[in-house]
Amino acid sequence: MTLTELYSTSKGQAFQCDLTNSIILNFKEFSWKFSVSDFLLFRKHIHAVDLRELLFNLSDECDFVSLHHARLSTTVTLTLCDLIQLRELVDGTRFSLELVSLIHEVLGDYSVV
Repeated sequence: MTLTELYSTSKGQAFQCDLTNSIILNFKEFSWKFSVSDFLLFRKHIHAVDLRELLFNLSDECDFVSLHHARLSTTVTLTLCDLIQLRELVDGTRFSLELVSLIHEVLGDYSVV
């Protein structure tokens, strides 16, 4: 399996597998494998969480966020700090995917010798 690192932070890494055309996210003790379209849906799901509301709500249930994606086999419970760090990893990965796509679009199959 050929893995290309797309993005990394102090809390996780994101890789692209060319063989299976998938995105692999490693965040803390979690590891998820997505198709590109599922990855984009996961990103949308993460961004649907209203951080401002959770930050200013003083109730205890707002200290944690449970994430469940249709393609994930489990529900993940994260602290607000973890959610922010996961957003950073996911956003950086999306940016890297867009950048690689743009480079291939502009350069085509041009190879550097």
